[in-house]
Amino acid sequence: MTQGGKKKKRAVNRSIMLAKKIIIKDGGTPQGIGSPSVYHAVIVIFLEFFAWGLLTAPTLVVLHETFPKHTFLMNGLIQGVKGLLSFLSAPLIGALSDVWGRKSFLLLTVFFTCAPIPLMKISPWWYFAVISVSGVFAVTFSVVFAYVADITQEHERSMAYGLVSATFAASLVTSPAIGAYLGRVYGDSLVVVLATAIALLDICFILVAVPESLPEKMRPASWGAPISWEQADPFASLKKVGQDSVVLLICITVFLSYLPEAGQYSSFFLYLRQIMGFSSESVAAFIAVLGILSIIAQTIVLSLLMRSIGNKNTILLGLGFQILQLAWYGFGSEPWMMWAAGAVAAMSSITFPAVSALVSRTADADQQGVVQGMITGIRGLCNGLGPALYGFIFYIFHVELNELPMPESPSGGSTVTQYHLQQNSIIPGPPFLFGACSVLLALLVALFIPEHTNLTVRPSNWKKHCGSHGHPHSPQAPGEAKEPLLQDTNV
Repeated sequence: MTQGGKKKKRAVNRSIMLAKKIIIKDGGTPQGIGSPSVYHAVIVIFLEFFAWGLLTAPTLVVLHETFPKHTFLMNGLIQGVKGLLSFLSAPLIGALSDVWGRKSFLLLTVFFTCAPIPLMKISPWWYFAVISVSGVFAVTFSVVFAYVADITQEHERSMAYGLVSATFAASLVTSPAIGAYLGRVYGDSLVVVLATAIALLDICFILVAVPESLPEKMRPASWGAPISWEQADPFASLKKVGQDSVVLLICITVFLSYLPEAGQYSSFFLYLRQIMGFSSESVAAFIAVLGILSIIAQTIVLSLLMRSIGNKNTILLGLGFQILQLAWYGFGSEPWMMWAAGAVAAMSSITFPAVSALVSRTADADQQGVVQGMITGIRGLCNGLGPALYGFIFYIFHVELNELPMPESPSGGSTVTQYHLQQNSIIPGPPFLFGACSVLLALLVALFIPEHTNLTVRPSNWKKHCGSHGHPHSPQAPGEAKEPLLQDTNV
């Protein structure tokens, strides 16, 4: 190509980019406040999960009042449907945001994820029904991580992802305790109103303050570009699992260890509140302590273990702690046992970061994104299967709740309800023991994972997959081509 032709092509490209900026400024996507930054994403995540964290204690009460006979079964079904819908919709929403921009999908996901909040006091049945359906849009993290990838350089991305993840953890450490205190002093209605107000504040913040991160970097060809089925197929990454023996071992380990973890997250706080007799304040304190210990375990302890005993041994140690924790939950019948097992649970949280690090170190440069995508896809699948499985196991073992109404107070106050575990249940927490057996199998599988290897799975297919799922405007470095490791979930 001649020198004049190159200059002419550059001039045309500049004209196209200028036209895009004018369109966006004069009636397209609102610009927001300032330039796109990680702090915009951090605020969006914090407000959304802070609002849901406030509702931890009220949700447990409303869940039992709405489904008094099959509380755990219905909780499992609700969370299971939500998790499966999130797993199925996440790739499609991610692909659409690559074309239509991040801001509109941030607004969409936050709005529909928070839509059930005011329904808690209006109609509990509609509240839980909308929670289930909202799983289609409960993928805020996917859009937020794409937003961060748009606006950060390759060497900044890990720190940015860490900031978003830490903000998520901070919101869940603080909000349940605040919600429990406000509910005890002022009633649950105020907590619901406050959570609704924070959700509306988050929506307004996205509308007014969050600038679009994508349009200025979009290529002209992507305007109105069709979305291929490969991009929207939630099983696309799972189909490649069996193409390498090491990848298969890692994915089986993740599935067997995360399936009980996902089920535990969906039902454990209800279990503490209704079966173990924890008060709302105790549940909130448990969440806070467990969150703080997990942060310490995943930073300081994980770093020391990785340096001293190696990557694979760290995974095995984390799985060992998880087996102990689940067995303790399963056989424990006293509150102090739950607190002790919670400390062990914090140590078990090192497993998945260690798995992710193992994949990052052993996969080739052009295979990072897809291997991490497989693991994230398996976790998403577990988020749907785990809660439903736990609810079903509680049901078949007859772990239900009985209400013992106390005489109404002279002042005409509401009746006090006490809960106890049915005596025909031999084991207090059968799903947790099932989870311990599942993690034991994961430990046996993990023993066969080599410490150092190269993952090779049909390079041409990997590149094709990466090309269809990656963002053309934000190439990722080998160490940064990771899918977000967090899943959207209600407390």
